[in-house]
Amino acid sequence: MAHRHSRESYFIVNEGRIIESAGGRSHSRRPTSAEHQQSFRFSRLSRAKGVQLSPELQATLARAMTTGTTTADPDSVPGIPAGFTYLGQFVDHDLTLDRSQVALGEPVDVEDMLQGRSPSLDLDSLYGLGPRHASSRRFYTAGGRLRTGTTLGVGFPAGLPPANTDQQGFDLPRAGEAAGGTRADMRAALIPDARNDENLAVAQLHNAFIRFHNRVLDDLADRGVPERLLFERARETVVKHYQWMLRTDFLPRIVDPDIVERVFLGGRRCFELAPGSDGPFEVLRPGDRGAMPVEFSVAAYRLGHSMVRARYQWNRVFNASGPGQAATLGALFRFSGTAGNLSPRPGPEDLSDLDDPNLGDLLRLPSNWIADFRRLFDFSEADRKDLVVPAADFNVAKRIDTLLVDPLATLPTGTFGGRGQGEPPVDHRNLAFRNLARAAMVELATGPQLAKEMGIPPLTREKILEGAGGAGLTGLDPAEQDEIVEHTPLWFHILREAETNRLHSGRLTGVGGQLVAEVFHRAMEASVHSIVKDRHWRPTLPARRKGVFTMTDLLLHAFEGDAELLNPLGDGPVGA
Repeated sequence: MAHRHSRESYFIVNEGRIIESAGGRSHSRRPTSAEHQQSFRFSRLSRAKGVQLSPELQATLARAMTTGTTTADPDSVPGIPAGFTYLGQFVDHDLTLDRSQVALGEPVDVEDMLQGRSPSLDLDSLYGLGPRHASSRRFYTAGGRLRTGTTLGVGFPAGLPPANTDQQGFDLPRAGEAAGGTRADMRAALIPDARNDENLAVAQLHNAFIRFHNRVLDDLADRGVPERLLFERARETVVKHYQWMLRTDFLPRIVDPDIVERVFLGGRRCFELAPGSDGPFEVLRPGDRGAMPVEFSVAAYRLGHSMVRARYQWNRVFNASGPGQAATLGALFRFSGTAGNLSPRPGPEDLSDLDDPNLGDLLRLPSNWIADFRRLFDFSEADRKDLVVPAADFNVAKRIDTLLVDPLATLPTGTFGGRGQGEPPVDHRNLAFRNLARAAMVELATGPQLAKEMGIPPLTREKILEGAGGAGLTGLDPAEQDEIVEHTPLWFHILREAETNRLHSGRLTGVGGQLVAEVFHRAMEASVHSIVKDRHWRPTLPARRKGVFTMTDLLLHAFEGDAELLNPLGDGPVGA
């Protein structure tokens, strides 16, 4: 289950049971002794299960959240660069990867097994079990460098050499024809977590992190770090800078900054509290590895789904004024290996061919789809005005609210492990419905219920039903309105909190803000390399602002500050 975009089973530690879904129905059972040892660990923050909406009302609410949303939906305020939408997805995969599943039958020691099955922010989705483990060696080249792939030169647009030729280092490494099996098997990325190739944006970000690791490792080698220490020293440097970037750049963009500061300076008050803490929530015991609260995984951290745009000004070729037009969300799925087939298809936006693992001519990313990172992140924040694109070419994330763009109502089956398994019921392709149904599957606490337990004022009836420019629910019949108000799904409640946040519009606050900040804090604390435990650590790599390490700082280091690497297709108009 580790490689599915939408998990279909949950091992709830404190309940000693596994909750599973199959064919749209869920059931729970006692885990076998092997499953008890081998399953990724989940827990409940709430002291009680919640009352769920009926399946019919779940579907109605999902349609209200995905109907009529367009590229004109409200921008995040202040504008969050669109790259952070997919950085959030990359982080989710890091948090929830069960790295012991990467082992493919290879023995894993108990310490690594326990660490790998608990949530932590340590880039396991990038490193796997490391270059010394037989099953993870395929991700590496000699000396502990991570593999990169080569894009495929294509004829469109004619006369643009960077698009017409192969570009080494700009695709994920892929299995290739030697792997045999289906075309999908041959396109499979050689990375620890296949979810990081389920859309092109997260795949290109994963590739940027590969470059970041390799640059750090090369720098340390040049400084004379002994080869036997080189990989672990590089990994520690990368992980701590990554955590610092999340703490000082990513989190304050999506969560009320005051909440972030309170949690990271004053500690957690709701989730896995430090030994000796008072209060109604669970306190860690010595040696506890911790678990992922289902309230975070199934609800709070699905905030990024509402940040997705229907179209992006992707690069020199695929933008509103380019020969290829703007990149649709469907195209980002298409030009990936897990959900797509890396192959163009003429005619209208139709993703039906992606359901067949044997369709698609190409096995590598076409060169004309390499990302222009200047359009996804704001390099003016790093005082690199030479890397700033015109406002019309820059992508801003959609506001965090209760609306999802239309394409998320018709997901390709590869995004949820359904490729080659026949046509699913129409609602099962709707991401909002999948989120609501999954919450019901684990009997998740409702928004009002968890707010009361956390001592946070719940949303009023008016805010739940009317919101502030998000999903409109006033057209539902009175009985449906009453049911939603009384048993507001936690995910919807958290998005509505952000939507109606007057002080920091579109940022998580209340239940959602507190929960996300605390889980990030605990996940950093639980990591082997941890800025929470190592309180005196500060960034050592170049950064524009003292005490802050941003995503643009990370990208500048990864791509050597070179405009031609951050945007290999260049600038200017091109012909078809």
